[in-house]
Amino acid sequence: MAREYPIIAVTGSSGAGTTTVKDAFARMFAREGVNAAFVHGDSFHRYTRDELEKLLEAHPEERQSFSHFALEANLLDKLDQLFQDYSASGTGEYRQYIHAEDKEQVEAGYQVGTFTPWETLAEGTDLLLYEGLHGGLVTESYNIAQYVDLLIGVAPSINLEWIQKIERDTKLRGYSQEAVIDTIHSRMEDYLRYILPQFSRTHINFQRVPVVDTSNPFVISSVPTADESLVVIRFRGPQKADFPYLLSMIKDSFMSRPNTLVIPGAKMPLAIELIMLPRMQEILEGRRFK
Repeated sequence: MAREYPIIAVTGSSGAGTTTVKDAFARMFAREGVNAAFVHGDSFHRYTRDELEKLLEAHPEERQSFSHFALEANLLDKLDQLFQDYSASGTGEYRQYIHAEDKEQVEAGYQVGTFTPWETLAEGTDLLLYEGLHGGLVTESYNIAQYVDLLIGVAPSINLEWIQKIERDTKLRGYSQEAVIDTIHSRMEDYLRYILPQFSRTHINFQRVPVVDTSNPFVISSVPTADESLVVIRFRGPQKADFPYLLSMIKDSFMSRPNTLVIPGAKMPLAIELIMLPRMQEILEGRRFK
């Protein structure tokens, strides 16, 4: 059922490429005059970078297993409350985690690896766009997915996901490659337990698949380009997509299953807009006004 205050969530692992989908939505919002609230999943990490490092120094046995993918490393009660509050009243509390690429916040005096203060989302927005971890999480204690009107998964092939994470974290965030690889290792159990199941709840999944050799992702010197990949797009049910239209609009696309479209990697931005624009319009037109 459409809500008066709808939520779109883009969920995926660190380095998966969720920002690509978020940016496509931002362009659509600007073009269509949609006033959206944006929230990033890193805002709900429990620890600052220094706090996490001190915790792992005090408990070195946890270094190879504790990660931000773990439930206890996140303020899931805060995330659940935000989704619940926004779906009910169009507002809620959020904050921002500071990355090295957040130039505006760094120039304002915030330290990388810390958070801005909690604040209230502005009233009067048309919808909430959430990007990051756990947007489709369901556990015994939390059912965050229940508040989401459109759940989108971004799940590149696992080797490509690791290559993208190494590239981003070394070049943009100042980590060594060894540190990033250690992080990938530490997150594996939580990735299997908490991240992967979310992709079975999504309405649409985008999975970029390289067509070049990535058999050892830890020795690849550059990320495969869009032209060196395909994108597999899975819809929940074939009735959820106008496949003839998409096939006619996206050159060299084809269907591999009744609910699955495959496109050239360079066509992903176009595909996102063609697929998401009617869904966004449907969500906004179906809002339940009081």
